[in-house]
Amino acid sequence: MYPAEIVLPMKAELTDAGFDEMVTAAEVSETLSKEGTTLVVINSVCGCAAGTCRPGVLMAVQNATNRPDRLTTSFAGFDVEAVNEVRKLSLPYPPSSPAIALFKDGVLVNLVERHQIEGRPAQVIAQHLISIFDEHCN
Repeated sequence: MYPAEIVLPMKAELTDAGFDEMVTAAEVSETLSKEGTTLVVINSVCGCAAGTCRPGVLMAVQNATNRPDRLTTSFAGFDVEAVNEVRKLSLPYPPSSPAIALFKDGVLVNLVERHQIEGRPAQVIAQHLISIFDEHCN
């Protein structure tokens, strides 16, 4: 587990922007069982999370015409129970952090994995997410 003093400022980047934290498996199950769309950001301490994932997600949410009904986040290596539950619900995709998942009516409809985040500018990630939102969030 990562120390709280490292993780909490990185969590705040999303929670301060209106993302709800999911820290337990029960919270994940309850949230994802709701009707509509839920964006789940598996946050991470890695450089690509700070440099492109979080900024890209925030840009997408701020600039999208069609937004998910719920914005949520869990932190890999810290919110272990919640992340494990999201990963279980994201099978057959392998574990990835950071990762950006979109669920619709409790079913995974898209997963942006680390290899699709790493090395890409935040603007490219944002545009990709906006196209996913346009397809699934209305």
